[in-house]
Amino acid sequence: MAQPIRVVLIEDHDLTRMGMKITLQQRSDIHFVGEAATGADGIALINQTQPDIAIIDLGLPDMDGIEVTRQVKSQSPEAEELASLKVLILTLTDNQESVLAAFAAGADSYCIKDISSENLIQALKLTAEGNAWIDPAIASVVLSQIRRPSAKIEIEAAEPEYQQILQATPLTERELEVLSEIVNGFSNAEIAERLYITVGTVKTHVRNILNKLCADDRTQAAVRALRSGLVK
Repeated sequence: MAQPIRVVLIEDHDLTRMGMKITLQQRSDIHFVGEAATGADGIALINQTQPDIAIIDLGLPDMDGIEVTRQVKSQSPEAEELASLKVLILTLTDNQESVLAAFAAGADSYCIKDISSENLIQALKLTAEGNAWIDPAIASVVLSQIRRPSAKIEIEAAEPEYQQILQATPLTERELEVLSEIVNGFSNAEIAERLYITVGTVKTHVRNILNKLCADDRTQAAVRALRSGLVK
């Protein structure tokens, strides 16, 4: 039996925090490690408990969730116990600048605060597996903003070496189709159903896509795809 996903929640709104805490505590596949109402306490909690996933509110009172994410994602290389930490950002709205800044800070998944309990659990599971769960509203914001020539926020700007690598190992037509579905926030199972292929085949395509885009994860691949124009 798989180990429960160890989760901490950093959220300053009492009712929201209480509701999510109850939802998580009722699950046998989730281990609710702890909670915090401020960014500073949240960082301390993460360092102390070393969870699998930190759910971080974007609008914390002392420092925003973007800064908290940046700090926990840029821990000293010696802190190997935090190397696999995943961050799921909670946002109250789909504000463009906040969403894009969260991408740049290294968050792994993104959801609107009124997410249903079912979708929250799905988001946590996919995030724990190393995939990105992106709320459809947020995905559309990222897509529209990155396509604007005047966009002011740079996200994972592709290095010249990356462009050379991509030219040397271009994506196949099927890989581009899978990449487009990743950008739209679909899971491997959903991509398999939409493209009429097996989940195993999807995983192979995703692995090839990450290698060709020199991306560490699906989120990074999606952002690079959008910025480079691979996905229209």
